[in-house]
Amino acid sequence: MSLSYIVHLANYSNGVLYLLMLLLLIELTVIFDRGWYLRKAIHKGKETLLTVSGHGKLHRDDLKALVDRSAGLPEESLLTVALRYYGMVHHYGSARGEGFSNRLDEAIFLTTPSFDKRLWILDTIVTLAPLLGLFGTILGMFHAFSILAAPGHNPTQVTGGVADALIATASGLFIAMIGLISFNAFNNTIEKIIYQMESLKVVLMNRMDGAPMVNEEPPASGPDPVNPVPEAKPAARAVEAVTSTSTITPQRAAS
Repeated sequence: MSLSYIVHLANYSNGVLYLLMLLLLIELTVIFDRGWYLRKAIHKGKETLLTVSGHGKLHRDDLKALVDRSAGLPEESLLTVALRYYGMVHHYGSARGEGFSNRLDEAIFLTTPSFDKRLWILDTIVTLAPLLGLFGTILGMFHAFSILAAPGHNPTQVTGGVADALIATASGLFIAMIGLISFNAFNNTIEKIIYQMESLKVVLMNRMDGAPMVNEEPPASGPDPVNPVPEAKPAARAVEAVTSTSTITPQRAAS
């Protein structure tokens, strides 16, 4: 397909094909920008989560090192809040501990809107591109069927004009398909990042509180170690012995 033919198709749609090319350029720019950021966020965030999970009790120096390592990542806001309010976590379960958890939730809520930044552009292009393509095809149809009204032209030329006019619709649908696939893929990645941040919040609370993880399963049989069966007291044993003796004596007398 030569450049002159592309110019012919664009002029045949009254310039609509030029607008579709501009939409494609904007769409690819947004895809590369968001794709690079979200891919970095999902992989680096997973590394941060695994690093925090492998720690024992987290201290201030550990949190400072984690904040430096997560610079530019969504997890940086969570780790910064954890470092700033480090003293509140030791009151977990009380009012101050709940306040620390609420501050971590607030950091997640404030960070989440940055994930879908400029994704509205993709959403708009997915809807607008097919409509623009259809509009360009309609304008091209006007040129194609105007041949019938002009004297001295072969009516078979209409089919070639219709084919050229349909290029605009095909281009609009192609642009919309690229945008739709990318938009859904980005939304799926954003959900995974939010889940990672929620997991990091829980891991931070556990590691900073210093409570050990419970991985062992309870025993399948045997006495309950938490609530053992109490042994009979000496007084109770004496009463049971007297009762059994008094029961046996009448039986012997009767025999």
